[in-house]
Amino acid sequence: MKPIYAVVDLETTGTDSTIDRIIQFGCVLVQDGKIINRFAADINPDRRISKQIQRLTHITNQQVSKAPYFEDIADTIYNLLSNTIFVAHNIYFDYHFLSNEFVRCGLPPLSIPGIDTVELSQVFLPTESSFRLGDLADSIGFRHDNPHQADSDAEVTAALFLYIEAIMRQLPRTTLKQIALLSGQMGMQTSEYIHGILKEKGPELAEDFEVIDGVVLRKKTVPLFEATHFQETYPKVKTEKEQRFGEHLIYRKQQARLMNAVYTHYTQPEKNLIIEAETGMGKTIGYLFPAAYLATPENPLIVSTSSILLQNQIISKDIPLVNQVLQQPLQAVLVKSHRHYIDLQRFKATLEQPVEQKQYAQYQMGILVWLTKTETGDFDELNLVRLDHPLFTDIRHRGVDFLAKDQPFYEQDFVRHLYRRMAQSNVLIVNHAFLMQENRRAQPLLPTSDYLLIDEAQQLPQQAEGFSQHVFDSAHFKRQFLQLNEEGLFEEIAQIITEDDFLQRMFSLYRNALSVLVETQEQYFRTLSIDAPELQVVQHRDLYDGSLEQDKLHQKLSLYYQEINEIQQQLRQRFELTNDRWYARQRIVIARLFDFFSQMDAQEQTVTAWLTWWHPRYVHWLKKHPQSGNAVIELADLEGHSIVESTWYQRYQHIIYLGGTLKIPGNKEYFAHQIGLTDVPVKTIPAFYDYSKQTRLYVIKKGLSIQQASAAEYADYLVEALVPILFDNPQPALVLFTAHETLKNVYDRLNKKALHYGREIVAQGTGGTREKILKKFLLAENGILLGTSSFWEGVDLPGQALKIAVVTRLPFENPKQPMVQARHAFLEAEGIDSFKEDALPKAILRLRQALGRLIRSEEDTGVMVVLDRRLLSTKYGKRMVKGLPKNLPLIEASPTEIAEDIQHFFGQEEKAAADFEK
Repeated sequence: MKPIYAVVDLETTGTDSTIDRIIQFGCVLVQDGKIINRFAADINPDRRISKQIQRLTHITNQQVSKAPYFEDIADTIYNLLSNTIFVAHNIYFDYHFLSNEFVRCGLPPLSIPGIDTVELSQVFLPTESSFRLGDLADSIGFRHDNPHQADSDAEVTAALFLYIEAIMRQLPRTTLKQIALLSGQMGMQTSEYIHGILKEKGPELAEDFEVIDGVVLRKKTVPLFEATHFQETYPKVKTEKEQRFGEHLIYRKQQARLMNAVYTHYTQPEKNLIIEAETGMGKTIGYLFPAAYLATPENPLIVSTSSILLQNQIISKDIPLVNQVLQQPLQAVLVKSHRHYIDLQRFKATLEQPVEQKQYAQYQMGILVWLTKTETGDFDELNLVRLDHPLFTDIRHRGVDFLAKDQPFYEQDFVRHLYRRMAQSNVLIVNHAFLMQENRRAQPLLPTSDYLLIDEAQQLPQQAEGFSQHVFDSAHFKRQFLQLNEEGLFEEIAQIITEDDFLQRMFSLYRNALSVLVETQEQYFRTLSIDAPELQVVQHRDLYDGSLEQDKLHQKLSLYYQEINEIQQQLRQRFELTNDRWYARQRIVIARLFDFFSQMDAQEQTVTAWLTWWHPRYVHWLKKHPQSGNAVIELADLEGHSIVESTWYQRYQHIIYLGGTLKIPGNKEYFAHQIGLTDVPVKTIPAFYDYSKQTRLYVIKKGLSIQQASAAEYADYLVEALVPILFDNPQPALVLFTAHETLKNVYDRLNKKALHYGREIVAQGTGGTREKILKKFLLAENGILLGTSSFWEGVDLPGQALKIAVVTRLPFENPKQPMVQARHAFLEAEGIDSFKEDALPKAILRLRQALGRLIRSEEDTGVMVVLDRRLLSTKYGKRMVKGLPKNLPLIEASPTEIAEDIQHFFGQEEKAAADFEK
């Protein structure tokens, strides 16, 4: 007889099973892949249901007042569950809560087997961006009409359970067998369930799979670039474009201007062009379409953008769209550094010698499923993994130079596959960080080309400046060395090389040299004249007393770094020469050693530069403990934002810098100066938005003196203002902060109120990358997102995804940040007003970027609220207003009045939409 699965969900008055009670029970019985019965009941908890739980579940006190007590139906539920297998989404809560309730009513505790659909989802749906039940339902396409009601949640959990079971049965038997072997640490009887599915006859291996060294992979193909023999002329005028666009693209005047500007620049001798094009005009199509008439795999278009989210959007949305109207389709590939990809040989080694750790095994199982789906091997497809977890340290790629040609996975290697695809692509998509990294690569990964386009170019100066910063913490290095030397990596290496005299001798020298280096660093930092318990800017004259001891220690440091570098080179060469000798698991250990070598290379560059680069453009910071000799040193290049010195800049004949906010009122050359260029033409392509109808700008009428208020007072002020604005208007909202501490203080206060109103708050710093947080926000119904600097720009939230943007404070950089202080001091020393020429322009652009989150098309509507009175009470604030669109309505009001006017504004929009439908 086939087992019966009881898929259960509970709604309760709280999470503590000793004091809280069940208010709703839902159960769906599943047998042989079908739903055979359902049972659901409201339950009187004999206590008041809090407003927060009522808003979350929509279960009211009145609803349960006439329902039976749990004691009245406990026997019925207990008998219903007898001889079944308990299934729940996060079984640890439902199973134990229900079991405790049975015991309270005089029944035996639950002892039936249990299966957790959260753990099953994490293994068999590894690319999902969230494993919450509602989010999975939205992603997969299940109807979920009443989230947080037990009958609806049990129904969806049952559908999810059957969906996962179908996936398991479709998986190659080899993959499922490997998962079963790793599943021993999964919760309750989840592992036994997987073994049960494995016993059934599995499908034959499909044609799109291949088995390499016992691991099932999806077959990969490299589409060849096929150039058409007929060379079509680029359509410059409207009629030609409309003919080419057909039914697939709508002719848009501003987008057409952008297309022509891109094509003209790429066919004329000038190197640089700055184009400011407002959001929403279809910028990506605007540069991809003309590039299609020029770019080839031998001379590709390189596109650098700001985030993974935008990279993926270009690949999945924009390239397919523009290809519908091209006779010569674009062939594009997303290019990342090798560390983003899985090394299959190293992954196989982890399977051969399993690590007894639940999360390690869970990630391994998810990867086995993922390998049957992915053609890229890019870890970013695994949305919820922690790439700093030891498994990903073990299996991340180190580059093709570290592959052995006789390895079983050599031909299927994902990085080699990427390079083959690059050779057949005429569009290569990278992010700004990858482009900056080209300066440090011994061998460039990007080809020389005539065409480079930097999208979201306003982020380039900050990226370049950040890339010029270097940090070294001697105390952290000492702890790391002791750990590696006493019980970690170095001991593993010593055991591996017992039969190689040369490696033994060189590695012993290496360990000794590192030990002396640590001692020398402590001795050297002790001689520095300044004790700096906090990070502070230091000058050469303040640090050195000219003593012979100091000079000798300086020379000794340099010599030991040189010796360590030479030994590392010899060890690398020897390990690579004997690569075929090592077992797969040994290669993982050796790869960790090579990672440490790379860290030492970076350390040498940082310490050497800090000791020797004393030109005014370089800022030196020091934090030194008076007695220990430990120090933190930082170095920054204040002209690091200049791209002219970059190696990649020299390799491109024509570069376009494209963004929505690249100039400020009265200063078209601002952006060019930011990246170290002069005499660069600037082309402006404004969008035709009717801001008078599409949006409103509200400024709070009575503000708080932010500088004089304490952190707690400021947070209370913001929460008091935000509550009516956010909660009286059930619209998706983005609240922007300039400091993480303020965001956290507001989140802690606001989150409890959000539960009361049935709204979900997603906040930066509460879990996950920016991309993951954005996905979570987009999945939430009328969610509220709290974010800092990285959410001010480059975030695509079109249409209904965002309706309210709140600016809590004028977006000036924090003047207390060491880098900002140093930059301003450098500018003042050069005779430049740092506030007018640096701080204010950046704040103006950032405020424009905040508005750009709202209005991205001619159909979008939205409002921006500024909770900082300085926008209207100061001269610089009024200059910031001038940087905003001229026809943008500006309204001063109290938070309550703002909330009421927002209701009226969106009410008019809804009425207009309803009239249109009639």
